[in-house]
Amino acid sequence: MRRLIVACAAAALLGSGCKEQAAAPDSGGTKRLVVGFSQIGAESAWRTAETESIRAEAEARGVDLKFSDAQQKQENQIRALRTFISQKVDAIILAPVVETGWEPVLREAKRAGIPVVLVDRGVEVEDDSLYATLIASDFVEEGRMAARWLAERLGGTGRIVELQGTPGSAPAIDRKRGFEEALADFPGMTIVRSQSGDFTRAKGKEVMEAFLKAEREKIDAVYAHNDDMALGAIQAIEEAGLKPGTDVILVSIDGVRAAFEAMVEGKLNCTVECNPLLGPAAFDAVERAIAGETLPKWIKVEDRVFDQSVAAEVIGTRKY
Repeated sequence: MRRLIVACAAAALLGSGCKEQAAAPDSGGTKRLVVGFSQIGAESAWRTAETESIRAEAEARGVDLKFSDAQQKQENQIRALRTFISQKVDAIILAPVVETGWEPVLREAKRAGIPVVLVDRGVEVEDDSLYATLIASDFVEEGRMAARWLAERLGGTGRIVELQGTPGSAPAIDRKRGFEEALADFPGMTIVRSQSGDFTRAKGKEVMEAFLKAEREKIDAVYAHNDDMALGAIQAIEEAGLKPGTDVILVSIDGVRAAFEAMVEGKLNCTVECNPLLGPAAFDAVERAIAGETLPKWIKVEDRVFDQSVAAEVIGTRKY
């Protein structure tokens, strides 16, 4: 204690202050940021790419990242956020599994002075000051883009089955809404069956098998809320003795490399991009929020449509 007092007195004589450090400094003498990241899980190639992007960016910036995999359960995410708060992290990055049920824990983070940056999925709260910003694609527009592409491909007429994402999740809700909105302009196109495949390849295959058994009339197209479910549907279509991409047209969302490989093989017809490489934008937002800046409530990620006509040309440029 005597040494601390002497050091502070000496610093005061030199015109500088003396402040206790809340955390150990790094080799450069500055306090490292500590950020908690609550991830939904590893249910798809897209989700894995997002995790890798955030981890890589944390390492590049010298951030101490505390990572939690919720294994698809909201209760695990809420528990992780409360652990981060108790650990007094500087900020939290949250990819919420569903939209609702976050207000209590987000209020706890706000009371603790910990900004929360949402990535890839939004939340429904009465007070949007409970989070700093949302960095995400426009899921509704992704659904619209998929519908418009499919309508053009089918000439405005067709029987469609839909593989929905996780019930209650923002992308599942919005991608369905956008697809149906755009489809309203094409009365000859009808969704004949729609069921959740939970964004996984295995579930997508299982649901598509059930669709094929239940539908006596021809299924013209599959609309999948993500590529992994579409890839599962491709397996089911092949096992039913049909040719995916020809007998049944498939359009999905995400733009992962496996989807491009399927397009090159002629088995998937189109994928709408949803970029998961959110690490740089997420940590830019974290740094700005910690600095006290007011951020826009939605930082929109721009996406594109890729069909199989360009797949071979662009697959080499894909980073996920």
